Order: sequence, then C-alpha cells, then structure tokens
Amino acid sequence: MQTTNLIFTTLAITGIGLAAEHTPNQKSADRLHAATLTFEEIMATPDKAIPQDLLERSHCVVIIPGMKKAGFIVGAKYGKGFISCRKHPGSGWSNPAAMRLEGGSVGLQIGVGETDLVLLIMNERGEESLMKSEFKIGGSASAMAGPVGRTAQAETDAFMRAEILGYSRSRGLFAGIALEGSTLRQDLDENEMLYGKRYTTTEILRDGKGRTPATGAALLSQLNKYSFQESKK
Repeated sequence: MQTTNLIFTTLAITGIGLAAEHTPNQKSADRLHAATLTFEEIMATPDKAIPQDLLERSHCVVIIPGMKKAGFIVGAKYGKGFISCRKHPGSGWSNPAAMRLEGGSVGLQIGVGETDLVLLIMNERGEESLMKSEFKIGGSASAMAGPVGRTAQAETDAFMRAEILGYSRSRGLFAGIALEGSTLRQDLDENEMLYGKRYTTTEILRDGKGRTPATGAALLSQLNKYSFQESKK
C-alpha cells in the first residue's frame, strides 16, 4: 500500500512539473522560426551577406522577418521580430526577446509588400537604448545602411561610428537600409507567448529569464556559427 501511494505521489509531482513547463504559442514559435530562416538564408550567400567582421563586432542582432509595408509616396511599416545580445559576462548569445518595429517613411513606395530586416547593434550605447521599453532609431541611437558582401569596405569611419547598421531583403534583393525615425518597442505579449511570462527585454537579455524554446535554440546556433565570441563588455 505504501509503495502504491509512493508511486501515485511521484506521478503527481511529475505531472505538476510537466504542467509547469510552458509550451510556446504556435504563431510565436513560427515567427521565431521564420527569423532563424531569414538569418540563415542571408548568411548562406557570402558575396551578398552581412560582412562577417561587422557581425563579429556587433553587440546585438535584431531580425524582423516579413515586415509589412504599404503606401504610395507616404509609406508605413510594421513588423514583429526578435533580438539576441551577447551574454554578459561570457560567450555566446542570449535567449531571444520579442521586438516590434513601427514607423513611417517618405519616398516612392508603390504597392504592398513584405521585407525582411536585420539590424546590427554595434556598441554599448546602442545596446543600452534597446533595454528601454521603446526608442526611436536616429534619436536614441544613430543608424545607417550597412555595407553588403565579402568585399564591402566595413572599416570606414562611418560604419565604425554607427550604433545601428540596417539591412533589408525584398524579393531576393539584399541591401543596406536606413531606418531613421522608426521605433523599436519591446513586445511583452509575444514574450509571454514564448516564455509563459511577460518578461521585459532586460529580463531576457540581461537576467537570463525564460527557458530557451526549441526554435530559439536554432537561432542561437546560427548566431554562434557566424559570430561566436566573448561579450563585448
């Protein structure tokens, strides 16, 4: 009888443990998978990819797959994605935290389409800006279009001073892009769908909160593949 009770008690405890383990929302997991594929595909073509020496120097990487844009003359953009930063202290990359990018732009924009975005955060000041609940690119942190390809001149003073380097891919074309005036916000709802709690960007990136989802591990593997170095601090 005591043995039977012990078995039931053990099963009950195990059941509680299994129930407590959060399963990411499928839409959120799919979006994180899309971010991983975006980065993997971009880096798979070195002659048209982000220069690896810049990626090696970066503090954080923001990936926004399929950012929506629409308009004629005056355009609007909106996208959801993820950010990962180098661990402090140590090596490797943090769990991904969810981000939203919003903003308008002025220029010749005809029709509706989707664009993949990658932002490299190049220094400590840019990284600190990301820890806020929201910040405007070009206000809190300077930004410019990043160079592309293996032979890109990434050592110029302009690229060395920039806090954020922007890249875009649309219809197979990959190029640098400036996102001045756009706003990056932490996405607490998406973080909750991924981790089961409304963690802030700082809690995930700096404090190591949250259990790494499987799709998050795949993204970290890609980041480590191309830029596994010690923390920049």
